[in-house]
Amino acid sequence: MKNQKNKNYNSKDKFVLFATCIPVKGITRSLLCDMQRPNNSNFIPNILYEILTELQGKSISQVKEHYHNKADDVIDEYFTFLLEKEFIFFTDNPDSFPSLDLKWQSPYAITNAIIDSDEKSSHNWKLIFDQLNALGCEAVLIRSYSILDNIELATILNASEGSRLKNIQLILKYDQQELDYFDDLVKKYRRLGYIIIHSSPFEKFTNVEMLQIPIHFTLEVIDSARCCGVVQPDYFTQNIASFTEAQHHNSCLNRKITIDVNGEIKNCPSMTRTFGNIKDTTFEEVLDDQDFKNLWNINKDKILVCKDCEFRYVCTDCRAYIDEPDNILSKPLKCGYNPYIGKWDEWTSNPLKQQVMEYYGMN
Repeated sequence: MKNQKNKNYNSKDKFVLFATCIPVKGITRSLLCDMQRPNNSNFIPNILYEILTELQGKSISQVKEHYHNKADDVIDEYFTFLLEKEFIFFTDNPDSFPSLDLKWQSPYAITNAIIDSDEKSSHNWKLIFDQLNALGCEAVLIRSYSILDNIELATILNASEGSRLKNIQLILKYDQQELDYFDDLVKKYRRLGYIIIHSSPFEKFTNVEMLQIPIHFTLEVIDSARCCGVVQPDYFTQNIASFTEAQHHNSCLNRKITIDVNGEIKNCPSMTRTFGNIKDTTFEEVLDDQDFKNLWNINKDKILVCKDCEFRYVCTDCRAYIDEPDNILSKPLKCGYNPYIGKWDEWTSNPLKQQVMEYYGMN
């Protein structure tokens, strides 16, 4: 149906947003999210948000009449833009095209996990993967702050074989492996997804041919869990699953369980509170503790500043490092976006954040 932009339509036809094109209102501007084509998403003025949400199902002439025909030229420009970007179509029966259901649900107790390791870690990887498998976990991020040799990495990945995991992402420390090594790794372990090689002497982004699995060699040094929690557009996710989840739950912590380098089970490895050690505590025991789940439902609509941001349903969140350590509903510390002026700044240069950075032990 998205080929209608070049077709004529009856002036009495009503406009309808494609169901996967959803506007999100911010304090100064809105974001029109295209879930099927994230690169097609665009900023729009809040007056256009009003038109799209309050006047959908009306004809252009009816929209103009609503504004007493005082903004006809601007409204024409808006609809030209919407048609060219394929955000809307026209129909004489708008009621036949319901909006997208924004409910989110999962049958699994845990959907994702993070496992951190360093040279002192002694994880029982088979035990960990078996427990995650029992809970229905589908995605795991493994972060290593020290070098994992080929045998150690193979031991970890072999322990995941036979599980229901769909995706394993790796963050590994550079160890002079050739790119061919990672090509072979991805071809052998088909659950592997994104791979980041940190502390690399060079910057390079490539992928495994045919499989299209991204491999990113980065100069960035990722030496502890304190490196986590950065909020920036590169980490935004625009798809129906994450967008609907963000309506109701925390975009980072919902249905997540993690293990830090010492084996402590936490909501996030960056957090101080532990719910037991994997050596003598099971994930099921942790999930019986309601305190573990309290952070799952803190969505962006409840967080200071974030609730006024047009990015709130596509953005990552962080409850480990926040602007006000004593206020769990305060803005993520490592976010440099100001929705009140629509501008990004480097968060580390903000003098208001310096004292909080010292509190968290960040250089």
